[in-house]
Amino acid sequence: MTSHPQRTAQLRTVSHDLPVSPALDSFMGERWAPSAPPSPARVPGFEHFAGRRARLAALFPGEQLVIPAGELQVRSNDCDYRFRPYSAYVWLTGLTTEDQPGQALVIQPDGEAVLYVRPRSPRADGRGEFYRDRRYGEFWVGRRPDLDEAAHLTGIRCAHLDGLKVGAEARIAGSDTELTTALAELRLVKDAWEVGQIQLAVDHTVAGFEDVVRSLPTALAHPRGERWIEGVFNLRARAEGNGTGYDTIAASGAHACVLHWIRNDGPLDRDQLLLLDAGVEADSLYTADITRTLPLSGRFSPVQRQVYDLVLAAQSAGIAALKPGASFRDFHRACSQVLAEGLHEWGVLRVTPEESLRADSGLHRRYSLCSSGHMMGLDVHDCAHARATQYLDGVLEEGQVLTVEPGLYLQPDDETLPAELRGIGVRIEDDLVITAEGARLMSSALPREADAVESWMGDLLG
Repeated sequence: MTSHPQRTAQLRTVSHDLPVSPALDSFMGERWAPSAPPSPARVPGFEHFAGRRARLAALFPGEQLVIPAGELQVRSNDCDYRFRPYSAYVWLTGLTTEDQPGQALVIQPDGEAVLYVRPRSPRADGRGEFYRDRRYGEFWVGRRPDLDEAAHLTGIRCAHLDGLKVGAEARIAGSDTELTTALAELRLVKDAWEVGQIQLAVDHTVAGFEDVVRSLPTALAHPRGERWIEGVFNLRARAEGNGTGYDTIAASGAHACVLHWIRNDGPLDRDQLLLLDAGVEADSLYTADITRTLPLSGRFSPVQRQVYDLVLAAQSAGIAALKPGASFRDFHRACSQVLAEGLHEWGVLRVTPEESLRADSGLHRRYSLCSSGHMMGLDVHDCAHARATQYLDGVLEEGQVLTVEPGLYLQPDDETLPAELRGIGVRIEDDLVITAEGARLMSSALPREADAVESWMGDLLG
């Protein structure tokens, strides 16, 4: 059944609140001491955002640009999903917190930026929003900055959200393809501050992987060991950052052959592998994206090592292809070459690697379906709205951050495979920043080689 948007909003406000008497309402508006905002004096990275806004305005001279933060979405009855602002809004303002719903950055035709905000609820305005409104009231969701505080925090002129007027010819991010594309392309190359934030997210993610290994004895004994692993990692993500940058994949055994396995409801078996794809999202909302495939016994079996070593060789070839001026697709081609050759040597791929790698063939992709990496930053799959000429068919530039993540997914019911290979899934994923010389491995603190993985796990498990 389809509901009218206004009707849906009205239904959302129905709650189990008790009636408020006039006496209580009057009393609630009295004798409140001044309070300070919970936010810092300036948004982290304050010095970078004005230049970003100027670069965007220069692409659309004389036009009104509207970049919304986004709206709350109902999860269940009167409970909303946890709010995360739109990434382009974050990139232009530095505002990352959960008090941004409904707000919007507007770049006026003269180039001036104005931030339209929902300021804090006055205590004595006669409406009582601060204690009556479950969705925005301070008693329910915490204090927001007032207009002056928001202006100081961001360095942007701030106005009340109720005064937002959008012209008929305004470009609105999300619905205007040209503006959305421009925002994605402006974000392709990261500045030094952004790289530092991604490195912070990577470092926290490394700690989360260490937590997971230490928790394996408990997880192995739990009937939903995958979910135990997910919870352990997510604890680190919430403790050190905003949370996870995407739903954690904790896939044991044949579940690792499901590329985006996020049910995480299976048990763990000591004789199988665990594929863990997880990333901490820092408070700045920049995320890491790392995958390791771990032997749950602490040691790879011979056939597990066979698959693992081929994926590792593919990843090493892909990493070696990264440098400024290289085609973005070069590292994927390098990974695919190694995988096709290995599958052919095993007797799994019945055509030559050269034939399989042709555009009109691709038979090796039965066992390695997806691409070998992607840009990352504020979004785990960052800048996806950029034109192919600037991204997928473009060339790498110093300051871009991306993943290299080849994998083999040998399905449990695939009769083209020998029985001993069926049900094994391996992915190895690392985060790298393009440098003048090539690429720097940001996630080097996590071992990649099979022997090093076993030694690392042994040290953590004691």
